[in-house]
Amino acid sequence: MSESAATTYHFVAASEAFLTVEEPLEEVLRERVRHYQEQSKPIDFWLVTRPAFLEAPELAAVAAKVPRPAAAVVSTDAQFITFLKLRLEFVATGQFRAPSASIGDPVASLG
Repeated sequence: MSESAATTYHFVAASEAFLTVEEPLEEVLRERVRHYQEQSKPIDFWLVTRPAFLEAPELAAVAAKVPRPAAAVVSTDAQFITFLKLRLEFVATGQFRAPSASIGDPVASLG
C-alpha cells in the first residue's frame, strides 16, 4: 500500500454507552449532516461502534484509555474532531493514516 495514497483520519473515542446513550451526540451529528447537505458538502465523518482501528499497534496508548465496548467518531476534518473533544470532554482523541498495513478500513467495526 502506498503511504502517499493514505488519508489522515482524526477521531474521538469513548465507551459506546457514553457516545450513544449518555451524550446527545446523535443530535450533533444530525445537525452536521443537515449543514453539509445545505452546503452540498460530502460527508466526511462517521460514527463507528467497536472501531477496529483501535486494535492497531500504533494506537495502543490511546486505545488503553478507552473503555470497551468502544465507539468513535472518525473524520478527515481535524477541526470537527476538536469541536467534539471540547463539547464531549471525556473522550480520547488521536489520528491515524489509512489505508496502512495495520488499518485497512478506517471505519471498520469489530462487531
